Amino acid sequence: MPSEGRPVRLKDVADHAGVSLATASRMLSDADYKGRAALRDRVLAAASELGYRPNLHARALASSTSTSVGLVVHDVRDSYFAMIAGGVIEVAEAHDLLVTMVCTYRDPQQELNYLRLLSTQRPRAIVLAGSSFSDRAHATAMTEQLAAYQAAGGAIVSVTRGRKIGHLVKIGNVEAARRFAHRLVDLGHTSFGVISGPAKLMSVSDRLRGFRLGLEDRGVRLDPGSIVRVDLSRDGGARGARLLLDRPDRPTCVFGVADVVAVGAMAWIRSAGLRVPADVSVAGFGGTPLAFDAVPVLTTVELPLERIGRVAMELALLPGSEPRHTVEIDGAVVMRDSTAPPRR
Repeated sequence: MPSEGRPVRLKDVADHAGVSLATASRMLSDADYKGRAALRDRVLAAASELGYRPNLHARALASSTSTSVGLVVHDVRDSYFAMIAGGVIEVAEAHDLLVTMVCTYRDPQQELNYLRLLSTQRPRAIVLAGSSFSDRAHATAMTEQLAAYQAAGGAIVSVTRGRKIGHLVKIGNVEAARRFAHRLVDLGHTSFGVISGPAKLMSVSDRLRGFRLGLEDRGVRLDPGSIVRVDLSRDGGARGARLLLDRPDRPTCVFGVADVVAVGAMAWIRSAGLRVPADVSVAGFGGTPLAFDAVPVLTTVELPLERIGRVAMELALLPGSEPRHTVEIDGAVVMRDSTAPPRR
C-alpha cells in the first residue's frame, strides 16, 4: 500500500494486483488489449481500491496530437549514435515531429534522470537508442518510469535488449560477433586480444560473448588476460592496444568492440612503429564512417545504423502500445585492409 499522503503510483497498482508493471500498464492504457479477462479485472480492481487515477491531461499530450519525440543516446559525438539519431530524425521530420535529444554519456543515473525529464514534457514517443545496463536496481527504476509513461499514452522504443516495456529494435550483436570470429580464425589467426568496453553495457557484453563463442567454435580459447576494458573512445582504444601489445606474447589480431576503439588502437600501433596488418591485424564493430576513414580501411561488422534509427522511429509511430513489436537487424562482416593472414 502507498504511504499516507503520497499519490498512488502505477507500481502500487501492479504490486497490489500481483502483476508486473508492464502488465498493469497494458491493462490500464489499452482498452483493446486482448489479455486475460480475469487478469484485467484484478488490475482494474486494484486501481479502484487504491484510488489510482491516470493523468488524463498527460495522456492527451502523449497521444498522437503531440508533436515531439524524445531521443536518448549515449554520446552523439560518437558517429555510431549520430547515425542512428539521423535515421530517427529523418522519419520524425517526415511526420512533422520535433526531436528532443539528450546524451547520457553512459551514466545509468543520468539515463534515468533524462527519462524522467522527458516524461514530464509528454512527448508522443521516447526512443532509447543506447545500450541498456546490467545493474538490476537501475533496470527496475527504468521499468517503473517507462511503465508510467506508457500508461499515460506514450510510445516507447528501445534499440537494445533487456527492456521489458515498449517496442524493440534488436541488433544481432552476439551472432554477428560470432561470425566475425569465424572469419578471423579462418584467415589464420589463433592469438587474439580484445579491447572491450565497460562491463555494465549489455551491448558490449553481447559482442564479447559472441566473439568468444565464435573462437570456441573454431577450437580457439580466448584467455581472460587477453581482454582489456577501456572507455569506448579513441583514447580508450589506444590505451587498450598499448596494454595488449606491450606483452611479450602479443596477439596477431586485435578486436575492438566498437569502431572508435579499433581506430584508436590503430593509431597507437602506428605510433609504436608497428604496421597494420603486417605486424598486427585490427578489427572493429559498428560500420561507422570511421571505418572508411581509417588507414588502412578497417575490417568491421557493419550495422545499418541509419536504418536502425528509421525503423525505431517507425515503430514509435505505430498506434497503441500493443502488441509489442520486435524488429531484428543483423550486421554484416566486411573484411577490409586492416586484417590479413598472420606472419608465420
